[in-house]
Amino acid sequence: MRPLLKVAAALSVGTMALAGCGSSTSTESSSSAAGSGSASASSSESTSAAPAGDSKLMVGIAYDVGGRGDQSFNDAAAAGLDKAAGEFGFKPQEATAVNDENDAAREERLNQLVDAGFTHIIAVGYAYAGSVGKVAKENPDVHFAIIDDDSDDSKGDNVAQLTFAENEGSFLVGAAAALKSKAGHIGFVGGVNVQLINKFEAGYVAGAKAVNPDIKIESTYLTQPPDMSGFGDPAKGETAADGMFQKGADIVYHAAGGSGGGVFAAAKKAKGWAIGVDKDQALIAEPDVRDVILTSMLKKLDVAVYEYLKAAQGGEEKSGKIVYDLKAGGVDYATTGGHIDDIKPKLDEYKAKIVSGEIKVPDEM
Repeated sequence: MRPLLKVAAALSVGTMALAGCGSSTSTESSSSAAGSGSASASSSESTSAAPAGDSKLMVGIAYDVGGRGDQSFNDAAAAGLDKAAGEFGFKPQEATAVNDENDAAREERLNQLVDAGFTHIIAVGYAYAGSVGKVAKENPDVHFAIIDDDSDDSKGDNVAQLTFAENEGSFLVGAAAALKSKAGHIGFVGGVNVQLINKFEAGYVAGAKAVNPDIKIESTYLTQPPDMSGFGDPAKGETAADGMFQKGADIVYHAAGGSGGGVFAAAKKAKGWAIGVDKDQALIAEPDVRDVILTSMLKKLDVAVYEYLKAAQGGEEKSGKIVYDLKAGGVDYATTGGHIDDIKPKLDEYKAKIVSGEIKVPDEM
């Protein structure tokens, strides 16, 4: 906790402005926005530590761009938070990053959660790495978790680094795409060209080529770092996928967060297929595009968030690198809609070979 605020926070947890935060400031208000898919964020919101109910936990969560309601990455984390809150009786506080903000803004967001008295703070996304590392070091009595980063930047005795084998789950949907493609031509849309999203592409390409070594695969990224808007711009996603369908692709996989809604819209127009990511998007995407979602690569952020908070509720404070791979049930593929029922035995064969180690899935291109 920052020195000037120690006394005030100890006497009374007050209301503070979350500079640059979007989305909402409580579970109740966030829920009303769920499903909007909006990548924009409102101006400053306020936060104060909510009563913990029957739980000793005081939980704050800092979402990445898009926040709750992105129907993808952030919503997957929110699902785990909601489950834990309902089961353990705490009332979480939520804040959201906005496009084009710097590390100082993310650091301030985390510091305000610390100053408000939260005991456990979850940062959703690798972009929080530097700010988590700094704020955690300055506040050794507060427990942090960061999703999708295991770098030295976020490393700390009080930091749990929750990571996933996205390449393994992407291998399975890549295999599904190759097995179902009639054109022998598929595509991949990444939100931002960073190492993490490269893992999705590497697995997808490897899975497709395991089925058909001659398959044509087009890949594109919506933005380059430090521009993170590629995770929250459906229009860019639609334009990118449109181009792939026009060139002959019949299936496009996205790893682009909220921009994936545009990929689904493009698939609908082209009478093609799309593959979702993070959550089973055939259940949560806009109703008019659900029928074009062939499958989704399930990245179980909900499991990671819930297990982190469950351990804390039981008195165990997790720290260090924790990997959720295929063997651990951290990634998988969805079967909603029955579109891949005919190839499920083949996909499960690949799955078993990955778990056994017979297939080593690359994690970079």
